Amino acid sequence: MSALVTGDAVVLGLRPAKLPSRALAVAIDLVVVFAVYLMVSIGLAVATASLDEAAVMAVSIATFLLVLVGAPIAVETLSHGRSLGKLACGLRVVRDDGGPIRFRHALVRGAMGVVEILMSFGVIACIASLVSARGRRIGDVFAGTLVIRERVPASRGMVMPPPPPWLMGRFSELDLSAVPDDLWLAIRQYLTRMRQLDPAVNWSMAVRLAGDLVACTGAPAPEGVPPAAFLAAVVNERQARDARRAFRAGAEAPGAGAAFSGGVGVGALGYAAPGAVGSAPAVERDETAGADGAAGPGVTSAGELAPGPSSRAATETPQPRPQATGFAPPA
Repeated sequence: MSALVTGDAVVLGLRPAKLPSRALAVAIDLVVVFAVYLMVSIGLAVATASLDEAAVMAVSIATFLLVLVGAPIAVETLSHGRSLGKLACGLRVVRDDGGPIRFRHALVRGAMGVVEILMSFGVIACIASLVSARGRRIGDVFAGTLVIRERVPASRGMVMPPPPPWLMGRFSELDLSAVPDDLWLAIRQYLTRMRQLDPAVNWSMAVRLAGDLVACTGAPAPEGVPPAAFLAAVVNERQARDARRAFRAGAEAPGAGAAFSGGVGVGALGYAAPGAVGSAPAVERDETAGADGAAGPGVTSAGELAPGPSSRAATETPQPRPQATGFAPPA
């Protein structure tokens, strides 16, 4: 990471591009530029076949300057430092103070690139980039520019480190209700980017955030615990509380137990009575009941269920069967 200081005394943490990525970007740009130059040269050769040798030479020099020199300068100026190769490799040309480049920066880089890259086949540019602490070639030094890595993998900075195992559950009794959301956001941003910070800056930020967290909770931090580990453990405790609260709210949501009933009559335990589904009501008033409201044959006067045919047959006195006479019917 490069420490660049702007005019407002702001330190910029920029990642200078390495030589392999810059070489790949230049190779892509050269392939595209030479392909365009070849097509334009063939077209001009056909168009200027009737001209003399001096005119053909002048057209060739103008084509070389416009395509191989002017086109990269125009592309970098219009795209603010992102040519086709740099766009593919995730690079960008910026000023020393981190701002976007202008036409004069692109002009100096393009003019020096003719000598560094085209005439010396990239040897001078490679040597200058290896010698420079920030990987700059001679054109970057004269123009006051720097090629940086604009595309940084998100997995490096967006993963929050877990707390140490010996701190898990240690802050379960800590009151976190007074901690504002802005402080939680600052702590999360610090924890996700703590590995990218300078060690001195990392320590100072951890101490400051831990002090703010202690002031909000009213409980001092444990002795001997690093500030970053303390912040990670408290954030982990808050996430665990949020997860338990969300799980409890989902379990106590209205209608959560209705899915077990299935829409039929159920008892206290949620199970339907035997024969309840698909059967007729057990107690009904008989159709032949009198107008005075007396109970009919189906219901007794006490409201109990009248005995059915099988029960009536069991309670009635059995009739005596006739005695055998010994007479056999004719066959």
